[in-house]
Amino acid sequence: MQAEYLRQTTVALATIARKETHRYLRIWIQTLVPPAITMSLYFVIFGNLIGSRVGPMDGYSYMEFIAPGIIMMAVITNSYSNVVSSFFGAKFQKHIEEILVSPTPNYTILLGYLAGGVGRGLLTGLIVTFIATGFADLSVHNAWITASVVFLTAVLFSLGGFINAIFAKKFDDISIVPTFVLTPLTYLGGVFYSIKLLPDFWQNVSLVNPILYMVNAFRYGILGTSDIPIGTAYGIILLFIAALAAISLFLLHRGVGLRT
Repeated sequence: MQAEYLRQTTVALATIARKETHRYLRIWIQTLVPPAITMSLYFVIFGNLIGSRVGPMDGYSYMEFIAPGIIMMAVITNSYSNVVSSFFGAKFQKHIEEILVSPTPNYTILLGYLAGGVGRGLLTGLIVTFIATGFADLSVHNAWITASVVFLTAVLFSLGGFINAIFAKKFDDISIVPTFVLTPLTYLGGVFYSIKLLPDFWQNVSLVNPILYMVNAFRYGILGTSDIPIGTAYGIILLFIAALAAISLFLLHRGVGLRT
């Protein structure tokens, strides 16, 4: 009985994950090409044009300094948008009900959708990293920190997209959080500057922004410099993942936004 349950759960997880992966790969011109073009423009405008006037930051050229942050922007945006659009689409087209009435556990549904979001986030991050090497001389300072931070960040924002999709009632609702919450937090998360340049008050305010910890941890993995202690950054990231995962499973269990 236990073996049969495990087999069914594994098949269900693999099926959802495969469907989600195929979804963004099938329309790669819409899912992978636009972020590559957008991030290239960031490198050209902020790195080449503005960076030459800014000068070095934390002992690195401005282009090298912003490259990890721009890579993380791509990972954050794409992991979030993949899950929110896919899960809300499943709600809107009513085929999510087929999964809900099946004996598939809630954690399997969640993991399946996370697989798509994390996969797209990591693949986009890899593409942007390749582009970044054409603009800056990047070398990995700590491979384990680099890989683990980018993976955990993709998981975190995939969970955020999942929660957004659960509460969304129309297509406009899936763009509210990215526009009014995610974008400001990303731009204020130390992507284009070191918070050491800010007055003490604004440095303390910046510490409330969770994206600051992810960007700085990833920058440490690439360059070896960070405004935030690495242990603190990991603690914040893992805390948010645990909280959002618990909320996601609770909402699935209660059928919030899914049952009429």
